[in-house]
Amino acid sequence: MTAVEGCRFCAIVAGDEQAHVVFEDETSLAFLDHRPLFPGHSLLVPREHHETIWDLPDELIEPLFANAKLLSGAIRTAMESQGAFIALNNIVSQSVPHLHVHLVPRNRKDGLRGFFWPRRKYDSEEHMRETAAAIRAVVEDGQ
Repeated sequence: MTAVEGCRFCAIVAGDEQAHVVFEDETSLAFLDHRPLFPGHSLLVPREHHETIWDLPDELIEPLFANAKLLSGAIRTAMESQGAFIALNNIVSQSVPHLHVHLVPRNRKDGLRGFFWPRRKYDSEEHMRETAAAIRAVVEDGQ
């Protein structure tokens, strides 16, 4: 799978759309988010078009996430931030349907709250056990 017509991130990778590139190698490219949470907020994308993490070929997992590790450290240093928020939306809240890793510099008391949404408790210990068992069952089935 390579580029998809009409995909904004494929156009950036191809050089057909302008972006402020902060990193590139043979498997991925990173550029500044045009609506950042904070200066330095970058998006890391695979050069090939893959929409979600489930579509990403196994051979791209290690190089993509090694680059996420490298870049999150570089952004943290360059922006003189205390830490980083690293996120990857899949389908829900995914503004561009091309896999992209958000690399966001963070500081204590920077105004972001948790994961941007309310956190909830499980109904009970039994609910937690059932939820964990359901996930383990799918993993054991090889999904």
